[in-house]
Amino acid sequence: MPDNKESTNKENNKENKQYFFDNPKNTKWVMNIFYACCVLVVVLDFVINRHVYHSWENLPLFYPLYGFVGCVVLVVIARWMRTFLMRSEDYYDDDDLDNNNIENNDENTQLAANNQTENKKVGDHNVDA
Repeated sequence: MPDNKESTNKENNKENKQYFFDNPKNTKWVMNIFYACCVLVVVLDFVINRHVYHSWENLPLFYPLYGFVGCVVLVVIARWMRTFLMRSEDYYDDDDLDNNNIENNDENTQLAANNQTENKKVGDHNVDA
């Protein structure tokens, strides 16, 4: 009986286990660290001497703005590409294709097995299948 209680307690502990990001205080703490890092990077942009090749790289906050615009452009292009790349939800559930593939796979397996037995020679140690 004690084993049964212990296993039940373990199952309850697994169900009730709280992970790090389940606690809103931890999430807020991590986000505050993230914001502090962002502010630090912006401040360092004014302090650190960069070796620039083009004049527009001297603009204040050029790299953060460049990165943000790049991400926005990627999202816009991805949404546009979704219109012609996306398939319906049941794209792979076509029954006719599944039945044909199963029949073809069975035939191919039988042919491969026949070829293997025909090509078998005494002392042949070829491992390639």
